[in-house]
Amino acid sequence: MSEIHDKQKTTILNLLTEKSVMKQDVFSNTISVFKLLKEILQERANDLESELSKVDKRVSIVFKENGPQSIQLKVAGDMLDFHMHSNVFEFEPSHPMFKTGYIKNNNLNSYCGIINVYNFLADSFKFNRLNDLGYLIARIFINREKKFFIETKTQIGHRYSNFSNDPLTKETLTEIINELIIFAVSFDLFTPPYEIVKSVTVAEIQEQQSANALRTGKRLGYIAGSYGSSEDEVNL
Repeated sequence: MSEIHDKQKTTILNLLTEKSVMKQDVFSNTISVFKLLKEILQERANDLESELSKVDKRVSIVFKENGPQSIQLKVAGDMLDFHMHSNVFEFEPSHPMFKTGYIKNNNLNSYCGIINVYNFLADSFKFNRLNDLGYLIARIFINREKKFFIETKTQIGHRYSNFSNDPLTKETLTEIINELIIFAVSFDLFTPPYEIVKSVTVAEIQEQQSANALRTGKRLGYIAGSYGSSEDEVNL
């Protein structure tokens, strides 16, 4: 029995040494990238706000930090919400990344931290419209070597759909952020289909006085069968 216990102890120590240390490295890298993200967003806000103030002071660019894991960039009528998850994730064995030499050489490279980017209407926060919809427009994955890839509906997703050859830099992250801003601002709010809003309750009308009742969200302009489903084109 003692021999079994010794083997179990060895297994536990090996797992803690290998996996747990790796996950700490992943989390540290994700924190580092998120801090860099904050720096870039602050710079973008200051730079764009300075330029826009010369054109029209009604158009604002505002950076806001909501905590160690959440930051927002208000760009005119859009709100980009960046959220860093506190956990480290592994992918399903069927994920295409497992066919790459990078992962085949070392499976630990597949573990990632995640930064999610959502697109909301700025008015949803301004008027506290809690029922309004936001859409996930990008996920940035960072591994133990600080290499990255992104899942996104923007054009830049094709360039970074696999793990990068080099660690994520400020220059590359700035490029990604710029593309996300362009993507969010380029697509406008569509009038909801008539059939969806043709009826409303008295309670919903009364609640509109506090701007909480009828749900609103941007359509993302995807072409069905290309980047998304037809549901992506519906604005509620």
